[in-house]
Amino acid sequence: MSVLETWTSARLALLDGYMHPLFTDAWPPSFADPCRYPLFGGGKRIRPLLVLAAFEAVRDGSPDAVLPAAAAVELVHTYSLVHDDLPCMDDDDERRGRPTVHRAFDEATAVLAGDALLTEAFRVLATAPLPADVRIHLVEELATAAGYLGMVGGQAADVTLGASIHDPAVLERLHRLKTGALLRASVRMGGRAAGATVQQLDALTAYGDHVGLAFQLADDVLDADEAEDDDGPPSFVRLLGVDATRARAIELAERAVDAARTLESPVLEALARRIADRDV
Repeated sequence: MSVLETWTSARLALLDGYMHPLFTDAWPPSFADPCRYPLFGGGKRIRPLLVLAAFEAVRDGSPDAVLPAAAAVELVHTYSLVHDDLPCMDDDDERRGRPTVHRAFDEATAVLAGDALLTEAFRVLATAPLPADVRIHLVEELATAAGYLGMVGGQAADVTLGASIHDPAVLERLHRLKTGALLRASVRMGGRAAGATVQQLDALTAYGDHVGLAFQLADDVLDADEAEDDDGPPSFVRLLGVDATRARAIELAERAVDAARTLESPVLEALARRIADRDV
């Protein structure tokens, strides 16, 4: 087992232990199932791992204090998937080898479960064992990344512009919001929770910017068959081709590695390479 695998296994155990009680006190009790179903559905938890890795790059010691921030990021990400899968959006029947929430339950329940996941993220942050000023900064980071200036704004551009995008620069702007904003916020939140200096936060921001776009480029390579279809969603593969898209993902990952080296964080380095190289 590699150093990264050992680190990841230990941090995921901490995170899952922290998140396990979430929604178990739901009312009506039956509402707990649709909220927990997507949250514990087998995701790789890249975003919360970035929160934890950034925190540990800045501060030695236990990451327990930042577990709420890591969970909050995962809650927001999970809500976005639940809503993206809805018939009025991507209309997907399956995610991670299981029926999507609106198929496993029903459409109205999926909307409400997504709403619950999103709002729980901010309750978790508000009650984190961190100084009040730090919690406020974390709420600001997550709200900005998740809202109209971030993920939701990117999704709105995707819905509005869709397959009409023919300029790589426009597509890059879309994905820096839709996909990249939450990844960037993840490392910034970890750094801010740890008390990062201006220089450390600048390095983490650069890292997040590069990793955020590399993640989407790698996804487009993984979905190359769909991406090259004229009727498919806008993609870098369609505009640049598979080889150029892969090369750009690796280039951005190496830029992220350079930023991680200034923080002396082998874990962040390894995560950047994993994000760009996964199954490519």
